[in-house]
Amino acid sequence: MTIVSQRPRPRTGAGEDEGGHGRLRVLIAGDTYPPDVNGAAYFTHRLATGLAARGHDVHVVCASPTGEPGIEVRSGVTLHQLRSVSVLVHETMRTTLPAGIGGHLDRLIERLNPHVVHAQSHFTTSRAAIRRARSAGVPVVLTNHFMPDNLFGHAHVPERLQGMAGALAWRDMVRVAYQADYVTTPTERAAALLAEKGFSRTVEAVSCGIDLERFHPRPADRAAARERFGLPDRDTIAFVGRLDEEKRIDELIRALPRVLERRDAQLALVGVGRREQEVRLLAAELGVAERVHFLGFVPDTDLPQVYVAADVFAIGSVAELQSIATLEAMSTGLPVVAADALALPHLVAHGRNGYLYTPGDVEALAGHLLAVLEPERVRAEMGAASREIVRRHDHRRSLDRFVEIYGEVRPRHFAGLRRSRTPLQGPRLRQRRPVIAA
Repeated sequence: MTIVSQRPRPRTGAGEDEGGHGRLRVLIAGDTYPPDVNGAAYFTHRLATGLAARGHDVHVVCASPTGEPGIEVRSGVTLHQLRSVSVLVHETMRTTLPAGIGGHLDRLIERLNPHVVHAQSHFTTSRAAIRRARSAGVPVVLTNHFMPDNLFGHAHVPERLQGMAGALAWRDMVRVAYQADYVTTPTERAAALLAEKGFSRTVEAVSCGIDLERFHPRPADRAAARERFGLPDRDTIAFVGRLDEEKRIDELIRALPRVLERRDAQLALVGVGRREQEVRLLAAELGVAERVHFLGFVPDTDLPQVYVAADVFAIGSVAELQSIATLEAMSTGLPVVAADALALPHLVAHGRNGYLYTPGDVEALAGHLLAVLEPERVRAEMGAASREIVRRHDHRRSLDRFVEIYGEVRPRHFAGLRRSRTPLQGPRLRQRRPVIAA
């Protein structure tokens, strides 16, 4: 299903941002935020800081990374950090304590009087924020980043129970999504997935976006970038992301011996995760330990150099609703070899900017990596195609669209929810009915 929205532009006037939009007070609710390392946390941070840089008054409510509540201003964004506890199934993530969160959010919404609440999930913080915003008559936008597969490995859900657990998780997510006034997700495939799971209202695909100026091709800097990360100067396959079950890092390791039969190559893995030790053991077992480099966590400020050091980006994940890392690699001008699963086929045009392989088909994965690495002319052509394809994911376009949505959205009426607030001031447009094209 392809969703095409007729998008009116907000009225302009005094107090506008750089895109000609009226300035807004936005409360973003997220259940993950840096220092958490995952795509949803990075998107929420980039959305918040991007809006703040345009002059909007942006507040984020999230779990405290230390457990203790507090307020701080970071990169122009006011962070309201709620008391939190460790998530037992994940060693680094935390979740807010449900007790008292409703009252805290009531007071926060009353004080801020936001034009919109933008929730980033359906978990504890976001769920409570959606409910309290609805009760106060504040419009709610929900962006879905959720895939049950990303939780199964952390929660140690047995494979035989994953189907049932996934169905229950989707049912809960859809129930919360119906409380929002407008729902977005990063890709058309992700929007179609929500429909498949029972959500019958319109879902708009709005890309997470990528900073095309920050991630850009720099072939002349490749040798220096490799030296910076301690990588020998040879063909380099890169992966950036969590080293967890759904990322299928083992397939990249298993493909490497086949690649080494014809190329002097290496694999650079950027990130940490629960499967790291298992992957290290597999590399040693296959005799390629010296060709697999574990770079660990790389700070966001240094991340562009990782892609500059590579010749090709490879990702075997089967649970990507978009994949910010793949966008970053493409923006840097890298060919991509990716699993033919979920949203990755929306980024990789087979034979144009890379290749797709059936998850689990290690022979095909190795063949595609060789097809990219062997002729340097092909690398250059595919890298240029990646850069061209990714232009439509410019983060400035994504910010423009979210600001438009904030101005268009109207709260829906829900039985049993209090609507005590007076009408909000600020840009409010009549929402036009989207056109849905099959």
